[in-house]
Amino acid sequence: MTDNWILVAGGAGYIGSHVAKELTRHGVQTLTLDNFVRGHRELARWGAVEECDLADKTRLREIFEKYRIAAVFHLCAFTYVGESGQNPAMYYENNVGNTINLLNAMAEGGVQRFVFSSTCSTYGEPLEIPITETHPQNPVNVYARTKLMVETMLKDYERAYGMKHVNLRYFNAAGADEAAETGEWHEPETHLIPLILDAAAGLRKEITIFGTDYPTPDGTCVRDYIHVTDLARAHLLALDYLEKGGASDAFNLGNGKGFSVREVIKATEKVTGRTIAVKETGRRAGDPARLIGSSAKAKKMLGWEPRYPELEKIIETAWRWHRKFNKK
Repeated sequence: MTDNWILVAGGAGYIGSHVAKELTRHGVQTLTLDNFVRGHRELARWGAVEECDLADKTRLREIFEKYRIAAVFHLCAFTYVGESGQNPAMYYENNVGNTINLLNAMAEGGVQRFVFSSTCSTYGEPLEIPITETHPQNPVNVYARTKLMVETMLKDYERAYGMKHVNLRYFNAAGADEAAETGEWHEPETHLIPLILDAAAGLRKEITIFGTDYPTPDGTCVRDYIHVTDLARAHLLALDYLEKGGASDAFNLGNGKGFSVREVIKATEKVTGRTIAVKETGRRAGDPARLIGSSAKAKKMLGWEPRYPELEKIIETAWRWHRKFNKK
């Protein structure tokens, strides 16, 4: 058995691959675990790799026996809001049931540090802006409810098994690794920035703006975009926090400022030097006008600070990856 591995469950996904790269860049023995259903083998490039579905309890046990795992980063989840409403069973089985399997394997193996990929969606409709960690958690979709269920379970696992945890509540992950070695790759793609880049690259005819009559400066939704490498760095800081004896806690990860849909389109046109065709239509149900998070707690307690707060820089890294990826 090899000592002191950090397991990245979902390490072949968008954020997980950036976490794995950041860990190995810091000399950490990194183990990517993925079933490659929605992750990509091409992105599992850092550290050791074990193919495993979290539903396979026997295989999980074998992995925890093979490696001496010091901590787990858990980024395995289905994340499409619409799909979660259409097929809640799949979401509860994967996002909740399979997380129980992972936590049980940890408990059996004596692993007591867990960093969880949660979401700002657990807050539901914002009652105040910016959103802090004390905001009530009232999720409005199945996906977000599965994340909140795991947060709730973690409190019980700590009481029963001494398992310490950090819940990282992401706002809108965006951008890509500066070296373009990994980046955003979803099938289908639903995130705004890669969709706009598709339009800039001529891969789609236009970008649709859903709602132009919101109570925002230009009438379009405002969102908080955080660079994916900044998210990855926060995972390492969260683990360091736990290793130094920090109490289980939750932290928002966001830019602290918002950008409207029109602002993102304009910034993308500037970065790419291309004009982007726009189609305006009505609002989508459940889209709040503004979602902006306060990351003051993460800055104070984890020592975290976004290194890529500028929207154009976020888009620039995404565009570099987008051009490389679409040459494949």
